[in-house]
Amino acid sequence: MLTWRAHNASRMESVRVTVTGNRIRASGRIIGGECEDHPAFSASYDLVTDENGMTKRLSLRSTVAAGERHASIARDEENYWLIDAGGTHVRSTFGDALDVDVVLSPFFNTLPIRRYGLARTTEYVEVPVVYVRLPELLVEESKLTYSSGADGIHVLSPVSTATVTVDSDGFLLNYPGLAERI
Repeated sequence: MLTWRAHNASRMESVRVTVTGNRIRASGRIIGGECEDHPAFSASYDLVTDENGMTKRLSLRSTVAAGERHASIARDEENYWLIDAGGTHVRSTFGDALDVDVVLSPFFNTLPIRRYGLARTTEYVEVPVVYVRLPELLVEESKLTYSSGADGIHVLSPVSTATVTVDSDGFLLNYPGLAERI
């Protein structure tokens, strides 16, 4: 079980993670209080990666006072993403993405950090992702940049720039401006 609390907002994420080799299964929840960035919400997810640590499927559910939304995101054998969200059905490569990133979640940064071994090597990688915005479950194509060095792992995302720290297994400890593990 991994749990993070936001630095500057009333928000937490908790996830149960099972790791088998490079394969990850995760079941988590993000709870956010109302703030200037979003209304009060609850979001839950179930993630499965393949044997290489690349996202295979993700199901999400987001709840706000006005109601619920659901999204199903899956990558097929041809590396096309099949998105079913709110009555919208999309099939796309999303820029050759192999990962999903969920805004407000420190956990999802773990996927490329572990796969590229960024906690143990000095490397620069651009990672195309299927980017999911909470709480509305808006799905779009995006790119994250990771570069690792002696001072940590630098992350450039559509909503922030930070130098993160991870534990020996590559799971986030601290993402300045977002959350810290407790």
